[in-house]
Amino acid sequence: MKLIIYSLLAITISASSLAQSLKGNVYEIDDKGEKVPLIGTNVFWQGTQVGTTTDDKGFFDLRKVDSNPPILVVSYIGYQPVKMEIPAELDTIEIVLTVNRELQEVVVTGTPLSKYIDDLDAKQTEVITSKELLKAACCNLSESFTTNASVDVQFQDAVTGAKQIQLLGLSGLYTQILYENIPTLKGLASTFGLGYVPGPWMTSISVSKGAASVVNGYESVTGQINIEYKKPDDLERYYFNVFQSSHFKTDINANAATHLNDNLSTMILAHADFNQKAMDENHDSFRDQPNVKQFNLVNRWKYQSYTGFESQFGVQVMNEERRGGQTTESHSNTGIHLDHPYEINVDTKRFEVFAKNGYVFDDAAYTSIGLILNAQWHKQNSILGLRSYYGDQKTFYTNLLFQTRTDDDIHAITLGGSFVYDKYDESFQGYNFGRNESRPGVFAEYTFSPDNLLTIVPGVRFDFHNLYGTFFTPRLHVKYNFDENTILRGSAGKGYRSVNLFSENLNYLASSRHFVIIDNPTYEEAWNYGLNLTKYISLNDRELRITAEYYRTDFLKQTVVDIDSDVREVRFYNLNGKSFSNNYQIEFAYQPIDRLDVTAAFRYTDVKSNYGDKLLIKPLSSKYKALVTISYATEESGWLFDSSFLLNGGGRIPSTKQNPVEYQRAESFPAFLNINAQITKKIGFVDVYLGAENLTNYKQDNPIIAANDPFGDYFDASMIWGPIDGTKIYIGLRLSVL
Repeated sequence: MKLIIYSLLAITISASSLAQSLKGNVYEIDDKGEKVPLIGTNVFWQGTQVGTTTDDKGFFDLRKVDSNPPILVVSYIGYQPVKMEIPAELDTIEIVLTVNRELQEVVVTGTPLSKYIDDLDAKQTEVITSKELLKAACCNLSESFTTNASVDVQFQDAVTGAKQIQLLGLSGLYTQILYENIPTLKGLASTFGLGYVPGPWMTSISVSKGAASVVNGYESVTGQINIEYKKPDDLERYYFNVFQSSHFKTDINANAATHLNDNLSTMILAHADFNQKAMDENHDSFRDQPNVKQFNLVNRWKYQSYTGFESQFGVQVMNEERRGGQTTESHSNTGIHLDHPYEINVDTKRFEVFAKNGYVFDDAAYTSIGLILNAQWHKQNSILGLRSYYGDQKTFYTNLLFQTRTDDDIHAITLGGSFVYDKYDESFQGYNFGRNESRPGVFAEYTFSPDNLLTIVPGVRFDFHNLYGTFFTPRLHVKYNFDENTILRGSAGKGYRSVNLFSENLNYLASSRHFVIIDNPTYEEAWNYGLNLTKYISLNDRELRITAEYYRTDFLKQTVVDIDSDVREVRFYNLNGKSFSNNYQIEFAYQPIDRLDVTAAFRYTDVKSNYGDKLLIKPLSSKYKALVTISYATEESGWLFDSSFLLNGGGRIPSTKQNPVEYQRAESFPAFLNINAQITKKIGFVDVYLGAENLTNYKQDNPIIAANDPFGDYFDASMIWGPIDGTKIYIGLRLSVL
């Protein structure tokens, strides 16, 4: 990898040094006969994507191309375009544009895309906008991927309500989650963290697959998910949302923003949700979902100096209580030998502060420096039946970045250094575990983009871990535009992550399995490689987007979580053999008629690992997924209709043959269909919406093994592969004032 990066650097530097360019100025002649620079004029070579725009002095510097003859095109809205053949020996030129007297009034109308591929980014990045988030209930981050083919979300067990994402067929633990480019929801927050991000707070979610940028750390193996929150200087001044479901879940959100003066603005984001009624639709004596009570508050500020300096800072406070397990009414009929029901109590407190500061140098408009600071405190106290877990995590994060690029935008570089400190204090079943991790690091990322066709982004970072030594993280991204409608991307890179054994496997506490630690967990290491092809095709004067991709993840070092070797144990040991994931996906997006958006996607995943001496398919995960989403809006968007049809493929269930017959399960699960739908009516600045989830009412049969004897030897609520809840109806109201 080092050789590849060094070779690319040498090739790009030598290529740029040999490149010839055409320099010039574009003017108009005013009434006084004087030259007036035209800013932002488009200058490009005909038949290519090699082009640029003029700066504030009307100046441009354009790389010459090897075409015969080279035709230069100069265009500016409202002016007559110019085409001219440029002799090979010509290096400088002045161009005068004249006003187009025949130009008629042009009215441009359009509808913003609800999700799209960032065609300028060398990484494969899909942006999910707030418009897309409104197509489903989206009470929190875990419900934000209903209409997304790349990201799966599933329950981790049948009793705690914990959810986890999956990207490229692997657990969300291998996906780095960022809040405005600040790492978050890691460590102790990985179990319930998806519920800590209210849906109405988000303006967009960017999903980057495969090797990510080295700027944000080494922890992304399968990709990054970056969340953007509403900001104090957004157009929206006031927002209110209330949501109620047939499963007795209530959500309330309120935002308010104000400008204190020309430089300073502030905003408060408030969230509360309640679920206080116990439901047991499958009559197994356990609540289908725990009763949850959460309060979440953010106060953020923004300072804009208009002289190059900008700062954003804020604080977040959250408190959550989860109460689950057996219902009091059903306990008396279970015949349990103990005198109390199986209870689940999870109390979480979370506090976070952040600051982002940046300065753009006046004398070098392409040069800036930024400093990110973040501190988090997360405390969790959990009781599941007779088992208890306590965790306390304190994290400090800082990242210093320096960015600059050349005037012609061919070369850009980001340099920086970071420092992360994590202090963990955990106790499980009376045993105390603690560790302190500190890791200073340095990184560099170089971007070479000689034209609009090719972009090469090699990056490297070194992190010096106090417990595990030096981590060397090379990554490479390449983007090539065959033409304006065809984009090929390739990526390769390494990732690492520390293992938090108990907090990441809290779902197995909801069972009678014994924790058997054969090898003490340390860190995991993997390579990820990917190819992505995006093609735009004009079909009936409308754009059809086709995206095809393949990603592979190979683990060099991994902590195996083995629930196959013994039905009464969950074993933890170092990988001895192979562990890999192959992910294939194709997606189509098209608008067959005005205001009707249709997407269709199919994904196949092959994930295998050595469990003991056997290479087995990853358990409890679907091998394939097919998704179709349909959205329609009436004229002026008075009514919105949204629906999604998700077919989840079958998969493997770990063997339960060691159990008594009544507690045994099949060794595979079938494919199942999940349908969601929503109708929204817009009335001025108010939206009223009505929706339904899981319209097929498909539920996993008997999700809890030995639910009638939760303190016995065979109890297991962790064998979850499908929905636990049946059909859910919800209604909500949104009010947004600009």
